[in-house]
Amino acid sequence: QVQLVESGGGLVQPGGSLRLSCAASGFTFSSYWMYWVRQAPGKGLEWVSRINTIGSVTYYADSVKGRFTISRDNAKNSLYLQMNTLKSEDTAVYYCAKDKAPFLVTDYEVGGQGTQVTVSS
Repeated sequence: QVQLVESGGGLVQPGGSLRLSCAASGFTFSSYWMYWVRQAPGKGLEWVSRINTIGSVTYYADSVKGRFTISRDNAKNSLYLQMNTLKSEDTAVYYCAKDKAPFLVTDYEVGGQGTQVTVSS
């Protein structure tokens, strides 16, 4: 079955950086658009970024544009999110997600437990 295992979260001061990783298994990783989404305390899921199957096309939410970079390594079935200039409002549980359909952008589905990112001084 689909498994998405996130790692790399932690506590960081405002202005700091973190790199999140996601190890994928149970599906043909290279055939799917992949996403990072987050859930802040008391709020719903928020789309953060997505990347196409070969890593050549990326999109970002306005709230993270210019600060976050999504990337992928299909040889390692891995997805990454480099987060720079972190702000307190970036505090959330971050989830790796896959699209529901191969090669298309339809809707994402979360498959892991997430990794907590806390930005605080």
